[in-house]
Amino acid sequence: MGELKVMSVENLVTEINGQILHDHLTMDLYEGEIVGLVGGSGSGKSVLLRVLLHLMSPKSGKITHYCPKGKPLGCDQEIGVLFQSGALFSSLTVGENIMLVLKEKANLIEPLVHEIALRKLLIVGLKASDFHKYPSELSGGMIKRAALARALALDGRLLFLDEPTAGLDPISAAAFDDLLLNLKEKLALCVLMVTHDLDTLVTICDRVAVLVDKKLVIGTLDELYVHPHPWIQSYFQGKRGRALHKDARTP
Repeated sequence: MGELKVMSVENLVTEINGQILHDHLTMDLYEGEIVGLVGGSGSGKSVLLRVLLHLMSPKSGKITHYCPKGKPLGCDQEIGVLFQSGALFSSLTVGENIMLVLKEKANLIEPLVHEIALRKLLIVGLKASDFHKYPSELSGGMIKRAALARALALDGRLLFLDEPTAGLDPISAAAFDDLLLNLKEKLALCVLMVTHDLDTLVTICDRVAVLVDKKLVIGTLDELYVHPHPWIQSYFQGKRGRALHKDARTP
């Protein structure tokens, strides 16, 4: 994990239908780290993502983005997003899905748009021949990779993932985890991912943020494993959580 902040969240409060969902959440995200976001049903994980993406306004609080030199940018930062389903346009080829983002937000000539889109496709482990395929011709794992290529199209330093391994078989999920680790190292990305996959949390997350009782509890797996809160204990010290925690620390 780097020392440069990419985003800061200070005293964030969100309210839906008159009820407080998040009560003064505070969190810093850093260059070169992967942070898992977990919480029980109704804890507001998806709402928090929407607020951080500026798709929904909080009741109060402050969100600050930082440039590569650590200076505040206000809210002016490109954020890549990978939705749970991939959310590719079925009527467009993989290449056209990636190029669409570049055409909408970057003032580039057509040949350059095509070249950048192809590079993004290759960096996520897909083949050049996949550029002209339609989403219906791809496997679940390939769809996630194509959607990730689109999320990386504008070279943002911050990447939000919503259940990226959901629906994937264990082999494909593990391969996707390896890809994220590789991209984090190569591109110095900061990744915030909503996930319930304990294997992913143990394998690739530097820290985990837990939404519980309208607050955020953030720490390493070792720190959360001994946290006294009952929900956190049941999540990380359940039978599967104990086994994964033990395996991850066995030489």
